[in-house]
Amino acid sequence: MEFSEHIKTANVEDVVLRRPFYQPTKGTLCVTGHHLIFSNRGGDSARPFLLLLRNIDAIEKRPSVSSGTITLKCKDLCVLQLDIPGMEECLNIASSIESLSSLETVSEMYPFFYRPPFLSLQDQWGLSSTEQHYAQMKEIHDGWRVSQVNRDYSVSPSYPPAVIVPHSIDDETLVKAARFRQGGRFPVLCYYHRETGTVIMRSSQPLSGANRKRCREDELLLQAVIDGSELGYIIDTRSSQQAQQARMTGGGFESKSCYRGWKRLHRQLEKGKVLQESLIKLVEACGDQSHSVDRWLSKLENSKWLSHVQTALSTAGLVAECVERDGHSVLVHGSEGTDTSLLVSSLAQLILDPDSRTLAGFLGLLEREWVQAGHPFQQRCAHSAYSHVRLRHEAPVFVLLLDCVWQLARQFPLAMGFSEPLLLRLAKEVYASDYGTFLCNSDQERCVTGVKERTHCLFQSLLRANERQHYSNPLYERTELAIWPSIQPPSLQLWKGLFLQWTDDALHLVEAQKVIQNLVSQCHRPLNEKVENTDG
Repeated sequence: MEFSEHIKTANVEDVVLRRPFYQPTKGTLCVTGHHLIFSNRGGDSARPFLLLLRNIDAIEKRPSVSSGTITLKCKDLCVLQLDIPGMEECLNIASSIESLSSLETVSEMYPFFYRPPFLSLQDQWGLSSTEQHYAQMKEIHDGWRVSQVNRDYSVSPSYPPAVIVPHSIDDETLVKAARFRQGGRFPVLCYYHRETGTVIMRSSQPLSGANRKRCREDELLLQAVIDGSELGYIIDTRSSQQAQQARMTGGGFESKSCYRGWKRLHRQLEKGKVLQESLIKLVEACGDQSHSVDRWLSKLENSKWLSHVQTALSTAGLVAECVERDGHSVLVHGSEGTDTSLLVSSLAQLILDPDSRTLAGFLGLLEREWVQAGHPFQQRCAHSAYSHVRLRHEAPVFVLLLDCVWQLARQFPLAMGFSEPLLLRLAKEVYASDYGTFLCNSDQERCVTGVKERTHCLFQSLLRANERQHYSNPLYERTELAIWPSIQPPSLQLWKGLFLQWTDDALHLVEAQKVIQNLVSQCHRPLNEKVENTDG
């Protein structure tokens, strides 16, 4: 179907736009295949306001005899209002928006049409491949190798074509181990700790089932990880009860008798519907200005969002502690291995690895641990906090990650090479983007739909010189030490920059960031000039 078939009314004059931080403005509203475009025709030279239709989460319309009002609640938590003359025009515009904002065919989405002059489709899509990442870690070459066992995605549909595995494990063993793991997600390496020589692995749950089935190849794979060591830890992101219940439906966990040398610890992290409803309650609390402070704090606590942040950071800290302080390798998994496993492994790496805390390193971490590793972005981010659509696969796991990273950056303001604006940009892009990075649910789907050939990579764009300057932390000082977050309730705060970004308080935060940037620039300038004069 052509985009024009979804558009019942393309243009309406004398529309009034109401949005945060701006006075109501009268102008012309235009509906295109991917955007709402509002132009102020009253002689004002201001640029037109563009809203990506994919960013719209919910539409509320109130038509009357001679006019109508459409409220647009966006996935980036912004709420807009359009006052439209004419009831028919109002209903037609609302119908067009509803249809175009819910298109599900990937190739019809805007990233396939976005062609900025500063990027070329001939550029490499993405920052690095598994092979390139492996080549940079020369210290692991003796004990680990790159396997192309999944080159055609037949072993695991959600894994990338290449993964890093123990050198002593051949591809035939990997294939058999994959059959024993949900979705074929057998244990693969995601981090190597140089000082202790230990690793962080991730996978999905074993399919031991009610009959306690075994897989010798899976056992050999994990034994190879701790070869020569006394102990390894399996951090299961489900409760012990949930893991037991999973056996009744074919899933399960690693038994002590079969996986000798491995100790299993359970740390329950919520996901799916529970996490989505937590976000909905949090956004509802943040958007309600009518309550007293006590009532507002009560609603904030009832959302349990900060409890999820606390649990995620606590579990990641446990993984990091096992690796660095105790010198033991760790395997992280829940059930599917595409949500909480990635959350915990990413945060643990940020705690331990100074390279992951640079701007380029952080984006590389997201690419490896989320995009390439098969987080189902299209399913998890189909809707945000305002949608009235019944929940299916939605869950803000990636937003939870960004919140946890913000908490780390707030507690260690000099340790991160990137700034809060980067995290806010990513929180917006994951729901609606000009770029193809967060499209689809796996690397395989991106290949099939042509994402890598016909769209641009967000991470590449963010590392361009002008973008890099905007998103870098001006206070950054690299430290080789691990950064251990405090997870006590007073140490964790509401991320105002995200959840209160459309309130008046957000303007003060933006101004404060600009002042800090200018002060740092002024401090650096005389020093640079002095160095140049000395050299001369």
